Amino acid sequence: MATFLYATGRFTYAWRRWVAIFWVALLGVAGVAVATTDSQPATEISIPGTEAQEAFDLLSERFPGMGADGATARVVFRAPDGGEITDPANTAAVGEVVAELERSSDRIARVADPFESQAISQDLTTAYAQVSYRVSGTELEDAEREALLDAAETGRDAGLTVEIGGDALFEIPSTGVAEAIGVAVAAVVLVITLGSLIAAGLPLITALIGVGIAVSAITVLSGPLELDSTTPILAMMLGLAVGIDYALFIVSRYRAELAAGYDRREAVGRATGTAGSAVVFAGLTVIIAMCGLAVVNIPVLTKMGLAAAGAVAIAVLIGVTLIPALLGFAGEKVRPQVNRRAGAKGGAPVEGVPADEERPNAGTRWARFVVRRPIAVLLVAVAGLGVIALPATQMELNLPDQGSESPSTTQRQAYDMLAESFGPGFNGPLLVAVDTAGVGDGQDAAAIAGAVAEGIQGLDNVVAVTEPIPNETGDTAMLTVIPGSTPSSVETADLVHDLRDEAPAFTGADDARVLVTGQTAMAIDVSERIDDAMAPYLAVVVGLAFVLLTIVFRSLLVPIKAGLGFLLSVFASLGAVVAVFQWGWLAGLFGVEVTGPIMSLMPIFLIGVVFGLAMDYEVFLVTRMREAYVHGEDARQAIVTGFRYSARVVTAAAIIMISVFASFVSADEPMIKMIGFGLAAAILFDAFVVRMAIVPAVLALLGRSAWWLPAWLDRILPNVDVEGEKLARGPVAPEPVAVGAGTDRTAPAPADADRGPTGGET
Repeated sequence: MATFLYATGRFTYAWRRWVAIFWVALLGVAGVAVATTDSQPATEISIPGTEAQEAFDLLSERFPGMGADGATARVVFRAPDGGEITDPANTAAVGEVVAELERSSDRIARVADPFESQAISQDLTTAYAQVSYRVSGTELEDAEREALLDAAETGRDAGLTVEIGGDALFEIPSTGVAEAIGVAVAAVVLVITLGSLIAAGLPLITALIGVGIAVSAITVLSGPLELDSTTPILAMMLGLAVGIDYALFIVSRYRAELAAGYDRREAVGRATGTAGSAVVFAGLTVIIAMCGLAVVNIPVLTKMGLAAAGAVAIAVLIGVTLIPALLGFAGEKVRPQVNRRAGAKGGAPVEGVPADEERPNAGTRWARFVVRRPIAVLLVAVAGLGVIALPATQMELNLPDQGSESPSTTQRQAYDMLAESFGPGFNGPLLVAVDTAGVGDGQDAAAIAGAVAEGIQGLDNVVAVTEPIPNETGDTAMLTVIPGSTPSSVETADLVHDLRDEAPAFTGADDARVLVTGQTAMAIDVSERIDDAMAPYLAVVVGLAFVLLTIVFRSLLVPIKAGLGFLLSVFASLGAVVAVFQWGWLAGLFGVEVTGPIMSLMPIFLIGVVFGLAMDYEVFLVTRMREAYVHGEDARQAIVTGFRYSARVVTAAAIIMISVFASFVSADEPMIKMIGFGLAAAILFDAFVVRMAIVPAVLALLGRSAWWLPAWLDRILPNVDVEGEKLARGPVAPEPVAVGAGTDRTAPAPADADRGPTGGET
């Protein structure tokens, strides 16, 4: 691997103009594709194999005119204090709004007048009109949303309180400010770490190019592949973070090779061969973790994972091709100014001072401290993370609904008005499909559906059951069940299970089916599907990564240690998420306005991302230790050497990644805010507690046995040479390069590192 990437780095250095043109052109093509394609994200979550999905599909098939996948809006009216919604003036105002709603769009399927549908609260203060569209929320135009809001304003002008719920006001989340904050903080950290504006600019430029290509491709494919609206945001979040980090590691290694006395082209080759190898394998761990989300068998999660994996793959390709090319343009300017002045005066550059004469840096001093006191450091670190992880044992899961919106939004206010006037379960109705298609001719389908409705009414926690609505062919009936508890409560989940267990017996017919669906039932099925998939997912991802790390480090104990450290990081981060977003601790500090259950997809997505990123730091940090050990140092000194050369860069990379993720906490979308916080916390715990404290402490306790590998296993494992051992043995044969344009002849690479592949000055 190291020799291949060494040749790749030298090649892209020589052909840097064409490499740069290729990536810039690819970014341009992606941008044009976005500008010329009207691709809308999906709004529905499909969960194959669940009862909720089966019932939803059945209702869509048997009730083709109901618009099951169309946008909906609930326009909620409340009378002025002391009045009733049935007062003549208020009735006229509601009628005017309903009429305006009917005229607001030619894509409205139906507007249910509250007085005709009896959608009026028992205290006569509140009513609602149900608006159904023929298209999804993402397909509605801004003018149609504005018309909806204008109709509500008409009711307000008449003295009513009018708020709008439903997905008709859905807007694709925007994160422009978050991106800017993350990039700005990353720029400051890079300048401080690298001491050169040009060196700091290279990781930012390449990361933005990679993210631009990845997000543009995802945006274009959102419609054809039915990608969720948060998919490009998550890909951007991950691609930006790893893109900056990967470039930082290669640039930093290039500077070290320059300081060691290599010419620019050789330094590029060696940096790409060593740090580039670590980038490739670190990227592979992230890609494995993201692709492994397919194990859960929830299409939206699978697509999120594959999109994020694609963004990481692009970051890796840019790291080993575009970065070497841009280093060719930058030359010596990537060094800190003080180093360039020292080199010009004939003095040894700071980075080139021999290790035994170098003044110990912070990383060296910390590593020596940990090696002297490994047990104490290990106990404190593990105990600290264990305490932070405790709230995770009380985690409650559910899909977000409009009850998790900011209290200032009209959607949340409509949600609260309905809960106050119609009961807490009204915002989470359950749809029950009674399928009588297989029932014999001698049995009355309508009577069967009526018996089901009557039986359900007798169950605990049921407030109301609507009359069954038959379809045109009479082989299916639909009824709505209103729970007495909130959609996210345990009591509602119990009711869903009771319905599924007991309702089939109410039919009195063996061939009749009763299926439960609705947003609440779908959320419950998602949570249960994720719980069931957690163990297989961890087994697949951790197993594949264990194999990969065993190949990289030629060790059995190092991958085991890496996996256990990851578990500490992820449980601690989940504990922090529960404390802030569910319990409300420090909620105001992070701008969390509403607390409640954790989004169902959050734990498994967090596990996937954190596992990949945790292995990044494991690879970057421990590879340097392994490199020192392979080159002759004893096990304990190799830990110190690894920290001397890697701790500063790993620290900077972690701060950058934390900053990028934390910047998304400012997003308005609760799901994005939660994921940004969780990832930032996870990197904080993993980089600064697990990798900087637990890893060196465990390695110090293990000593030489940390690098033990059975001889038989050593013989069958491929030698990928991530440490660049072959490069350290001596000069590597130069790769053939083209001599002259448009010819197939080859010749050794020119000795003058500042000459291009055709012999001209660069």
